[in-house]
Amino acid sequence: MKKILKFILIGLLVFLVGWTFYFLYTKSKPKEIVYEIVSPQKQSIKKSSIITGKISPRDEILIKPQIAGIVSEVYKEAGQKVTSGEVIAKVKVIPDVGLLNNAESNVRTAGINLTQATQEFERQKKLFEKGIITREEYEKAETTYKTAKENYETSQDALQIIKEGISERTAKYSSTLIRSTISGLILDVPVKVGNSVIQSNTFNDGTTIASVANMNDMIFIGNVDETEVGRIKEGMTMTLTIGALQDVKLDATLEYISPKSVESTGGANQFEIKAAAKMKEDIFIRAGYSANAEIILAAVDSVLSIPENTVEFSNDSSFVQIVKSEKPVQVFEKRYVELGLSDGVNIEIKSGVTADDKLRGTVVAPNKNN
Repeated sequence: MKKILKFILIGLLVFLVGWTFYFLYTKSKPKEIVYEIVSPQKQSIKKSSIITGKISPRDEILIKPQIAGIVSEVYKEAGQKVTSGEVIAKVKVIPDVGLLNNAESNVRTAGINLTQATQEFERQKKLFEKGIITREEYEKAETTYKTAKENYETSQDALQIIKEGISERTAKYSSTLIRSTISGLILDVPVKVGNSVIQSNTFNDGTTIASVANMNDMIFIGNVDETEVGRIKEGMTMTLTIGALQDVKLDATLEYISPKSVESTGGANQFEIKAAAKMKEDIFIRAGYSANAEIILAAVDSVLSIPENTVEFSNDSSFVQIVKSEKPVQVFEKRYVELGLSDGVNIEIKSGVTADDKLRGTVVAPNKNN
């Protein structure tokens, strides 16, 4: 019995030692890696740049008063259309006391002069009709009378303008009625009835009554990085994607590239660009919409291409792994290639690979047979 137990223990020990060696051997043996097999394909490749920016009217006109005063009426609001010359608001003039006193004094003085000139003219007229004085003396009196009458009317107009900002004779040129200078859409009316406004002059921009823009003439404004600004030029086409209207794409033409860079918050130099957007009649684009512009920097059509992750680089050379055998194990051969345009996913192959070749791709999994 003891001998049988001894043989069992020795056999178990031999088995454990053998299994241990086998386990360590299989663990140390390198596992075969299985790669995805890909084939070259003919397709179009384009290299593009995405530029962020916004859609804005080409010209946004600020309507300002030509007279200081208080807003008494506002006839339009943001979102309404106006035509050139249409009244947007009315300003009530607050007269200056000093100017008002001077104007009233001028009216009284002009009235006195007119009364005197009228009396003198009437006397000279009677004397002329009786043949006592010459025509020259009569015409001189008549001229003095007409001049005094004109001065009186002018002083009355000046007084009325100071009081009300308008006179009867200049009603159609009234500066109290604030009119739009262009036809378009009102974007904003920042004033309300009762607000004080100041006139636009050489030393002051004046208070903005409204901003008006032609919404059929919109442009894209964005910034392009200095690494790509050398690849673009005026006249290139762009495709605009508007953030608020994901399904809407607009064509645009690059019109302007700034000659001077602006440093961004990240420290990179960027150049402002402007592109004219081709508007669609059935879509309303609001001013200030954020948008992305895709501009094609380079493109090739129907060329042989492979996934860029199949290409390996060494110094100035590039090569791929050509499949020589797939079973029972995968065997590959290195081959140098000449590359062309890349879009970041696929890359053009100019030489070194044919359409019938198969290439090593990314790792799929270790071979489960090992």
